[in-house]
Amino acid sequence: MSRFLNSLFGRVMIALVIGIVVGALFPHFGQSLRPLGNGFLKLIKMVIGPIVFCVVVSGMASAGNLKKVGRVGLKAVVYFEIVTTLALVIGAILAWVTRPGVGMNIDLHTLNAASLSTYTEHAKSLKDTAGFLLKIIPDTAIDAFAKGDILQVLVFAVLFGSALSLLGDKAQRVTVFIEELSNVFFRIMAFIIKLAPLGVLGAIAFTTGQYGVASLKQLGLLVIVFYASCFLFVFVVLAVVMRLAGFSIFKLVRYLREELSIVLGTVSSDAVLPQIMRKLEWMGVKDSTVGLVIPTGYSFNLDGFSIYLTLAVIFIAQATNTPLSMHDLIVVVLVSLVTSKGAHGIPGLAIVILAATLSAIPAIPVLGLVLILPVDWFVGIARAVTNLIVIGNCVATVVVAVWENDIDRARAKRVLDQDAEYRFVPAAPEPAHTPGHEGAHAL
Repeated sequence: MSRFLNSLFGRVMIALVIGIVVGALFPHFGQSLRPLGNGFLKLIKMVIGPIVFCVVVSGMASAGNLKKVGRVGLKAVVYFEIVTTLALVIGAILAWVTRPGVGMNIDLHTLNAASLSTYTEHAKSLKDTAGFLLKIIPDTAIDAFAKGDILQVLVFAVLFGSALSLLGDKAQRVTVFIEELSNVFFRIMAFIIKLAPLGVLGAIAFTTGQYGVASLKQLGLLVIVFYASCFLFVFVVLAVVMRLAGFSIFKLVRYLREELSIVLGTVSSDAVLPQIMRKLEWMGVKDSTVGLVIPTGYSFNLDGFSIYLTLAVIFIAQATNTPLSMHDLIVVVLVSLVTSKGAHGIPGLAIVILAATLSAIPAIPVLGLVLILPVDWFVGIARAVTNLIVIGNCVATVVVAVWENDIDRARAKRVLDQDAEYRFVPAAPEPAHTPGHEGAHAL
């Protein structure tokens, strides 16, 4: 029991329960705790950009040559597209079979369009392909970090890392400096993560106080179907993928339980990005592969969003009695493959992507998005956990590492089996000298 209470996972779970109780019994007080959650997320976002930059640049520099970088990147993108398509199809099939929106008989004239104005404005940029491509190019390098646009930071980091790789020994001092700088940012993140229980407490108390336990009644089936879809995707699709790679999805989930609990409470995967990368390296995955796949997947491998996109689109069509043809369903999947890319960091992300998707499909009314606004936070929990960084992108990193032979299989198995000698230690002072894996390190 004492081990549970002393662990980050234990403290986060306790904070989660306390937050629900406070929000349910004292809703006004629970809503007043919102700054705790917002403050924690702001602290995380403060260092995410620099961390992604340092990790990508260091990964490209340590890869040795740009051919390997390109090969790893191409394999990652191929994997992302295949798995994202599977996620989209799963969402569509389950929505079609369970029919969560049938019987609502919503009259569009009774919906309030004003609540969608902010989201539809952001959605316009996702529909315009040229505009989207221009948007991922920062106005200045500093501007990308100032805005916290991860995709723009990623573009600059790839260019910077490519230049360092080509310069070789001439840029050795810069490479070493960036590696040391990344250690500083990871140490800062270690400080911030200790505040996770407070962040979870504030976020959960506010949400429970704001919406109440009864807020799921009207759209409960949609929420249940979505959670079932995510469960099916993780423990069937990703489980098969992991098994083909030679590992167990259940052991990976157990290994990442602390990160999952933080995402569960904050509904954001930002908070666990650095810790996840360190844990994958500790498992035996080469830092160059981790440094390329995880940040790329951060914007391009949104499995949870992909499931939600097709599920929500079909739900809206059913709720508004809008007939959908097979052609419409195919268009939904194809458009979603584009609109889901690189949208991380946009306010109201899921609603924005849905607005962009529906705008490209005239048969389905965009105004129907008002129906799912009340439960967006609740489905956001499963979206964040499934998107992950914590699950989807970790599996992607393991698969690409196996594909590239960039993983120490023996070490990975011992780490996932919770071998005491290979237990992850967040504050290991000399990570480069851990047994069995030169260069693997933790926070």
